[in-house]
Amino acid sequence: MATATLPRQIHSRKRGIRYKLRQVRREWTAYLFLAPGLILFSVFTVFALIYAFYLTFHEWNILQPAKPFVGLQNYRDMLHDDQFKRSVINTAYFTGGSIPLTMAIGLGVALLLNQPLKLRGLLRTMYFLPVVTPFVVSAILWKWLYNGDYGLFNFYLLKLHLIHEPLLWLASKNLAMPSVILMAIWGGVGFSMVVYLAGLQSIPEELYEAAKIDGANAFSRLRYITIPMLAPTSLFLLVIGIIGSFQIFTQIFIMTGGGPAGRTTTVVYYIYQSAFTYYEMGYASTLAYGLFVLLFAVTLLQLQLYRRADA
Repeated sequence: MATATLPRQIHSRKRGIRYKLRQVRREWTAYLFLAPGLILFSVFTVFALIYAFYLTFHEWNILQPAKPFVGLQNYRDMLHDDQFKRSVINTAYFTGGSIPLTMAIGLGVALLLNQPLKLRGLLRTMYFLPVVTPFVVSAILWKWLYNGDYGLFNFYLLKLHLIHEPLLWLASKNLAMPSVILMAIWGGVGFSMVVYLAGLQSIPEELYEAAKIDGANAFSRLRYITIPMLAPTSLFLLVIGIIGSFQIFTQIFIMTGGGPAGRTTTVVYYIYQSAFTYYEMGYASTLAYGLFVLLFAVTLLQLQLYRRADA
């Protein structure tokens, strides 16, 4: 029986392959339309990832003709690199300071704008405008606001007698990162608001009506209905927010340049410095893969914690 079924399986497999090939030939126009996108994706994403991984095993300096193979030396250097460790701490500081506040404020604004207010559409648009504003434009605007000589923040704080001398927002070791965090919150609240609005509108109204009949006040409805029902939405925003915050570059590049004294040097900015300031492409590629592993581990941890909480 086994010897009889084996040729039949091989024949059916061959016939399946021929059928697939006929389908491909029949739908060749679809593949023709998909070809430009597939080629661009293959060249600028797949090939770039493979080639960057290849560079991690070489001492690849742009200015040096020799590109010697160094094995795992770049990875060992990364693990013992104090600047890289500092950049990870700075990035974690930025993430911990910006993501929770962005989500909390976004939820508050979404709850407010989910009510039947006048000019609700206009208010939603105004809150979402920072999201669609290019990072370069936003960073230049906020750098001007933070200016120690003629910035609006110092002007109004001095006028209200809240400070006695201008603050050097972006040049102070203690104020530089909080200043960048404040700008990031301003730019991210609109996205959180829109996502939370979508989540709020998907919650059945019957749950709130039943809670009202049982005597639940507004705070109880928020605590026991709204927040638990928005848990998947919050997880999505948390994961997307952490991935985005670990990739922050434009704001740091324009506003602080990684200073003062490396207090705002994030992982991506350190990768940029390694590649385009020190021209160490091999080591920069290693740092990029280190960032990928770090993000992958953080995302897995978040998913595991969510599954345990949901269970």
